[in-house]
Amino acid sequence: MEITIRQANKEDAEIIATYLLLAMEDIVYEFIGEKNRIKAMEFLVYFTERQNNQYSYQNCLVAEAEGEVVAGANLYDGAKLSEMREPISRYIKTRLNRDFNHEDETQPDENYIDSLAVNPNWQGQGIGTRLLEFLINEYVIKQHGTLGLLVDEENVSAKNIYFKLGFSPAGKKDLAGKKMLHLQLKGSTESSQVFKL
Repeated sequence: MEITIRQANKEDAEIIATYLLLAMEDIVYEFIGEKNRIKAMEFLVYFTERQNNQYSYQNCLVAEAEGEVVAGANLYDGAKLSEMREPISRYIKTRLNRDFNHEDETQPDENYIDSLAVNPNWQGQGIGTRLLEFLINEYVIKQHGTLGLLVDEENVSAKNIYFKLGFSPAGKKDLAGKKMLHLQLKGSTESSQVFKL
């Protein structure tokens, strides 16, 4: 199966929001203050279609198969977290009338994979792994940088995929009431393995 991975554009905003919600549903409900899928989607679409924020299409890649966007990944420079989170914090405080004191999930020395999700109809075909391999090629192999992500400590299957790809534990974090394992994959000038995509 041929997979094309590309930078997202504004026209992808709604599908990106769908995949972000798949990946972080509980967190979005905490942001908006209620377990309401329609409002959660409205919240995410508002940000995915705008520039200069954490969830903007500018910070997303999509994977296409058979002319359909089947997966998405949201990632950004961890050093820019506070500046990219500011519009979200302001929206939650002013429009939703809620306090926003969300934990920092990343740090300055990594490119952070905030969310990655595959359309449920396309799961089990290695698309998520292909997307991760693309990110590893771009950020770790070519740029000798560091990729970071959080995974639920109880999600054994996801942890196994990340470990198989070379990620290793870099600490633990609490995020939206969940115990998360912080994983990183660091590049070096000696990194030579390139995944065939």
